[in-house]
Amino acid sequence: MPSDDDIRPKLRIVRGNDGLTPRSIVQETPVHLPGQFRNLFDLTDKVALVIGGGGGLGSAIACGLADFGAQVMVADLDIEAAERTANRCDRDGRPAMALEIDVTDPESIEGVIDEVAESADKLDILVNAAGINIRKPAIEYTPGEWWRVVNTNLSGVFFATQAAGRQMLPRGYGRILSIGSVSSLLGHPYHAPYAATKGGIAIMTKSFATEWAPHGITVNALGPAYTETGLTRAFLGDDERRQKITATIPMGRLGTPEDLVGAAVFLCSDAASFVTGQTLYVDGGRTAD
Repeated sequence: MPSDDDIRPKLRIVRGNDGLTPRSIVQETPVHLPGQFRNLFDLTDKVALVIGGGGGLGSAIACGLADFGAQVMVADLDIEAAERTANRCDRDGRPAMALEIDVTDPESIEGVIDEVAESADKLDILVNAAGINIRKPAIEYTPGEWWRVVNTNLSGVFFATQAAGRQMLPRGYGRILSIGSVSSLLGHPYHAPYAATKGGIAIMTKSFATEWAPHGITVNALGPAYTETGLTRAFLGDDERRQKITATIPMGRLGTPEDLVGAAVFLCSDAASFVTGQTLYVDGGRTAD
């Protein structure tokens, strides 16, 4: 492995015609040695909590983090689904844990994050992957339906991020990743509460990021297009609707949970140590069209 002296940027003073007066300082290109970047995506010794890890997106991301070395804790309202994911994330010497959580209850969130931090002695990575959607004409939503979507998709993300920050800020390190959506940019019909929450995640991510960047914590989001999960299966079961949605995606197909894993590992790793406040759209070109 290269030494610190090998990779540390070197400064060279350029002097004026008299040979004495400093005119400028030039940063010389450091030497990049073989193997210097080999471990950028390595998550060994990192502890990750995936909230909503029992669902399609959260489960795939949890398994991806485990494959890159993280010890993964899986939290979900459906404890049996959390246990199934945790079993898939078990690795030698890095046992996964399943926990029950209600993201609409700040006390439940606080309790889970405290339990993870206590059992693993730290929390390095938080993934906010819990979410729901109720699709109907805007004039038909009841107050209860509005608050159910908002409390799950937006308030839950806020309180989980806040609780994780209490663990990460004193240590000066953390990676926080939330699941947004192309709905934060695109005005899909019959999605009003959902779109409001995903737009909220995008701007809330920026706010957390700028506040916590000086403390070694990055905060980012992923913005998938329509992805085939249990949450969308019934909606996409209509062939005509499915074809219409697929036609809006330049790559010509819907997303899969596996499509998000690479981007998630990147944003949770040291490869993205200078990336914060961003929503990375994993959407087959949907928002580029």
